[in-house]
Amino acid sequence: MEQKERAKRAALAALVGTVLEWYDFIIYGTAAAIVLNKVFFPSIDPLMGTLAVFATYAVGFLARPLGGLLLGYLGDRKGRKVVLIVTLFLMGGATTLIGCLPTYESIGIWAPIALVTLRLIQGFGAGGEYAGAVVLSVESAVNGKRGAAGAWAPMGFALATLMANGVFFFFLSIMSEKEFLAWGWRIPFLLGAACMLVAYLIRRHVAEPETFEKAQKQVQVQKIGLFSALKRHPRSFFIVIGTRMGENGFAYLYPVFCVSYVVTTLGIPKSTALWAVIIASAVQLVAMPIFGGLSDRVGRKPVFIGGALLSVFWLVPFFLLLGTGSIAAIIFGFVVGLGVAYPAMLAPQASWYAELFDTEFRLSGFAFSRELGSLFAGGIAPFIATALYSYAGHWWPIVVYMGILGIITLIALKLGPETAHRDIESTSENGSIADRPQAIILDDAAARV
Repeated sequence: MEQKERAKRAALAALVGTVLEWYDFIIYGTAAAIVLNKVFFPSIDPLMGTLAVFATYAVGFLARPLGGLLLGYLGDRKGRKVVLIVTLFLMGGATTLIGCLPTYESIGIWAPIALVTLRLIQGFGAGGEYAGAVVLSVESAVNGKRGAAGAWAPMGFALATLMANGVFFFFLSIMSEKEFLAWGWRIPFLLGAACMLVAYLIRRHVAEPETFEKAQKQVQVQKIGLFSALKRHPRSFFIVIGTRMGENGFAYLYPVFCVSYVVTTLGIPKSTALWAVIIASAVQLVAMPIFGGLSDRVGRKPVFIGGALLSVFWLVPFFLLLGTGSIAAIIFGFVVGLGVAYPAMLAPQASWYAELFDTEFRLSGFAFSRELGSLFAGGIAPFIATALYSYAGHWWPIVVYMGILGIITLIALKLGPETAHRDIESTSENGSIADRPQAIILDDAAARV
């Protein structure tokens, strides 16, 4: 199969599979912000109920590093495709079962316990899904187009956000609040079964990247241990964790905490908050390939840094816009923050993380370090933001908290290497670009010229 054809099929599998699979994960975040606090924690006041359901939201992130470690190891040993099939059934199955759960009124404390269990399963699958989709598309890409290819999986994340919020908006618009709380909220979760089936039919026909197949022939795979990626590429490992702080924190601050803030605290209709996220996600779809392609031209780091700076500096104007109560102002705030600033971080990050690790360790190194970063930032960001607001009664502590995460990301970016022109087929015999002396990196660049 020609490389261009492989690249197209891998990109399609990354996009469509990620759309359908991350719909499963995002649907929980949307539901957590507007309905699950009432269904699973009805005896608690609205703000504390939101805090409780965000705690169950964070639980899903506890399993993601373990999923990244084990599923990434499986992908480096047995192939990228098998991981993408396994994650489908883990995430899709858990999402569907959440839609079948009895409520607190039916079985009491067992309802939130069952919810937490399914969130752990969902999080375990998520630990290998995104990294697997990115690695598949990047390894299959044509030379010089890895940034654009890597952006397909993040585009899937944007489409999933759009679809999840669109589904909730649709059912909220055709049902009364009583009907939605009684049974309507289950439908978006039950649709996870259909998503799982469609994604499986697409991914089962994907071929393994030639880069991976060559690496399998060149190295002794049986000698690769569970923590080999960390031992071989310690610098890359910590760079990924550091740069995830700000990016992942903003990823869940906007569509999870801020939606809840608009609805619960400001008393603005759910439809306004959902429309804001839907429109911002649509803008993401345009911005993501632009920033991915730009990173092929100017480098991964400049684009990432620009997105991180804009994200931090936009926080104060964003909350001021929300405070106006104007629909147009709220939508504009989400569009700039979630639709423009955030994809400037996420799009180049995808290919950059894949390029930081050598082929035989790529999926495990990428997945494990990325998901540890998710645990330290994204998983707890909505919970901490809600707790800070509950304590201070104002959004300023949230700005400070997110600013700290942004600074950590900028420091890690400064310490990381530029990888846009790295040879993607290199193996650990030469070491990761992040762990090699600067002189060697410069020699490689000169050789390419």
